[in-house]
Amino acid sequence: MKVVLENLTKRFPNRNKKGDDVIAVNNFNFEIPDGQLIGLLGPSGCGKSTTLNLISGLETPSSGRILFGEDDVTRLPPENRGVGLVFQNYALYPHLTVLENILFPLQNLRGADKLSKEDMLKRATEAARLVQIDGLLERKPSELSGGQQQRVAIARALVKMPRVLLLDEPLSNLDARLRLQTREEIRRIQQETGITTIFVTHDQEEAMSISDMIVVMEAGIVQQIGKPQDVYDDPANLFVAKFLGTPPINVFEGRLSGGRLMIGQEAVLSVPGAPDGIVWAGIRPEGFIPAADGEFTCDLNRVEVMGRDISVVCHHEKCAGAQIRAIISAESRPGDGAKTVRFRLKPRKVLLFDHESGARIPFEVK
Repeated sequence: MKVVLENLTKRFPNRNKKGDDVIAVNNFNFEIPDGQLIGLLGPSGCGKSTTLNLISGLETPSSGRILFGEDDVTRLPPENRGVGLVFQNYALYPHLTVLENILFPLQNLRGADKLSKEDMLKRATEAARLVQIDGLLERKPSELSGGQQQRVAIARALVKMPRVLLLDEPLSNLDARLRLQTREEIRRIQQETGITTIFVTHDQEEAMSISDMIVVMEAGIVQQIGKPQDVYDDPANLFVAKFLGTPPINVFEGRLSGGRLMIGQEAVLSVPGAPDGIVWAGIRPEGFIPAADGEFTCDLNRVEVMGRDISVVCHHEKCAGAQIRAIISAESRPGDGAKTVRFRLKPRKVLLFDHESGARIPFEVK
């Protein structure tokens, strides 16, 4: 099911009744292709959950339209939209078994949609098999792990055969290992069913690992939409560049002069085509190449061993953060007792941004 958002806006009244309305979602335009998994990504308060609530019908937009295929569902009640919604806190009925929890949405169908007991049981067991909990149908939620409870919640959403599946921070209550396992399961289920899925998260690693496309939001405004790797490699602005990446991008105050990027007193990279002026220079952690004759010199703090790679933690007076992290191969480890480390920079891992607006500044990469 294709989902189209046209000029979608949601305003909330200011609580003190004196200031302007709070704009949670501001003029959101996006067409979600049929059968894709879309990650809505951003920090707390950016408007991603509000967007999900607007799509589900739990919130009514202040303006704009929501279309499922060719159907305008903007004013349609949630129960008539054909959506499956999975919450962060599972929201299972503790006194019901797994099977009864999955059956519950089907037992509330009325009229032409009402199913026989045999059809309901068939659908419920098929949904349980899809999420691999068909051996747990007689258990109560208290007898399940967090990951198993989340699978029950997903099965309950899928049993209605929704046109659109909506997931609101579904992994936040799980430990690290379960998060990894469950996000892989979500991707598998989505691919098996082909249901258009919208996945809300503040965790950029989750969004990038399983999404066909990601939407990065900040303060209710869409900052960038694209394939995860494309957005990572080619961020539209400094906010997107800083939000995506683990470890995060290293940001320096720099200066462009005569087609060269200056950080401090060193000309660290040729940047043909970039206009002269003060800029923010972002260098991805994997963009550093240790070299005795490197153009960029940093003060070495420590080396953190991570197995195959190592993290060189260092400092530079022009760094906007507390420290710099460079991810390099273990074979390139600085010598014991070194006080400084010199790098060459990978041009494709260096990004330039306007010092005032944070907008991306392009330059020719040779």
